[in-house]
Amino acid sequence: MTSEVMVLPRPRKPRYVQAEPVTCYFKPQGIPLRELDSVVLSVEELEALRLADEEDLYQEAAAERMGVSRQTFQRVLREARKKVADVLVNGKALGIEGGDYVLSGDVRIFECVKCGERWEEPFGSGVRAREASCRECGGAVTRASGAHVRGGGRGGQRGRGPAPGTGSGGPAPGAGSGGQRGGPPSARGGRQPTKEGP
Repeated sequence: MTSEVMVLPRPRKPRYVQAEPVTCYFKPQGIPLRELDSVVLSVEELEALRLADEEDLYQEAAAERMGVSRQTFQRVLREARKKVADVLVNGKALGIEGGDYVLSGDVRIFECVKCGERWEEPFGSGVRAREASCRECGGAVTRASGAHVRGGGRGGQRGRGPAPGTGSGGPAPGAGSGGQRGGPPSARGGRQPTKEGP
């Protein structure tokens, strides 16, 4: 009698994103959508682009914000950039939806694995769950989701989050410290600094 061992893939860990996308579709002007090929960018891929290219964070700091390893962040960012390049170069439509993600807002929720104590820790504080200890008992700490998982797998429907402009879409506290890129443009991949208005 032979017994078969079923190997199940490890479930994908949800990625933390700060807010829902403001716009869910982009397309070239003047061409009906039905005549265009479409590319779908997941919500976590958009978040990787936002953290790396809009907030200008180093990959290690951006990965920490999303609750993933640096290697996972690099893979998500590379795939997102590839999709956006395909859309721009080949004149395709871009939809933003789906994925495995949790809305994080401006804070993380830490939880003690020993006593269950939970508390909020703002982004940019420099405290990492794997390096922290419980304030009550000194036990090991993990990052609790603190929210419902959005999406529902690849191609899943985008979850409903706060309406745009309700305060959850702004930059996280401390986003400009301890992770933002600096130095001369050559050290940042040739980017030129932009002047800000008054």
